[in-house]
Amino acid sequence: MSNMLNEALASAGVVAAQLADTSPVEALARRLDEAPRHVALTVARGSSDHAASYFASLTMSRIGVPVASLPMSIATLQQAPLRVRDQFALAFSQSGRSPDLVATMRALHDAGALTAAAVNVPGSPLAAAAGIELPLHAGPELSVAATKSYIAMLALSAQLVAFWQRDAAFVDALRALPDALERAGRLDWSKAVDELRDVSQMIVIGRGAGLAIAQEAALKLKETSGIQAEAFSSAEVRHGPMELIGRDYPLLVFAPRGPEQAGLLELARDMQKRGASVLLAAPPDVADAMLPLAPTADPALDPVAAILSFYVMAAALAAARGRNPDEPRYLHKVTETH
Repeated sequence: MSNMLNEALASAGVVAAQLADTSPVEALARRLDEAPRHVALTVARGSSDHAASYFASLTMSRIGVPVASLPMSIATLQQAPLRVRDQFALAFSQSGRSPDLVATMRALHDAGALTAAAVNVPGSPLAAAAGIELPLHAGPELSVAATKSYIAMLALSAQLVAFWQRDAAFVDALRALPDALERAGRLDWSKAVDELRDVSQMIVIGRGAGLAIAQEAALKLKETSGIQAEAFSSAEVRHGPMELIGRDYPLLVFAPRGPEQAGLLELARDMQKRGASVLLAAPPDVADAMLPLAPTADPALDPVAAILSFYVMAAALAAARGRNPDEPRYLHKVTETH
C-alpha cells in the first residue's frame, strides 16, 4: 500500500485531532470579529492554493468578505506598496519553508495586515513571519503528493469560517466530519480507474466550493498519473473549453449537494448526449451517478469528503498506470520558489 493511500485514509483522524483543540482558530476568529474586514488575501501554491480556494468560497458565501489569492511576485519581486492595513491575510502550507511564502507574509505583516498561517510543521519560518500559527495536526507526510495535509487545510478553513460567523450549527456539522471521512474512504471508485487507465488528457469540473476539489483533483492526476488534466468551473467550461469535448473525451464532474449541483448535473448530462466519457461523482440520491459521494452534516463540507474518495482512486489509478504515487518524477515535497 502506498504512503499516499495510507496518508489519505488517515484524514479522519487528522480532522478529529484538529477538533480536539479549536482554541487557536477560535482566538483568531475573535480577532477577525473585532473590526470590519473589507477584504481578505490568501497566500499559497499548489495543493495549498486549492485549499485557499475553498476558504475563499466559504468566506465569500457565508460571511460576505471578498477574498483574493495574492500573486507572491507582487510582494517579493515587484515589492509593491501593498495597502492592506487592518485587512486579513492567511497563508496555507504543509512545510512552511518556501521562501516566497515567508517573504510575502512578512511583507503583509509589516504593512499592517492581520496575518496567520495554516501550516503542518510546528515552528516553521512561515508561522514566525505571520505571527499567528494555526496547526494542521496532519503529522509527517511522506508522500510527495499531499493528501491528509490538504484535507486538514479544508477542515481548518471551515472551522475558521464557522467560528468567525458564530454559526453553532456549522461547528456541530464539523464535529461529525471525521465519521463522514471514514465513510468516504470506503466508497468504490474503481469504475474511474477502469475508465482513466489509458487516457492522456481530460477535464475535471466543479463549481462553488467544489471547484477547489476539481482543481486539486486535476493537479493530482498530473502529479501521480501523468494525465494532462485541467480544472474548470461548469460555467467556464461552456465557453472556450467546450471546443475540446467531443466523442469519448474524458470528463470527471464533481456534483456534491448545494446550489451549484443542478447546473453541474445538467452539464454532465449534456456532455453524455454529445458522446463524451463522463464520470459523474454525486450523492446517492442522483440516480445516474457513476461515482458515489458521501454526504456530510452540511453541504458546504461535502467537498472535503469528496476529495478523499478521489484520493483513494488516484492512488489506485497511479498503480494501474505503472507509476509510484509517492514519488512523482521531477517533483519534491518542498518546492523552494522565490
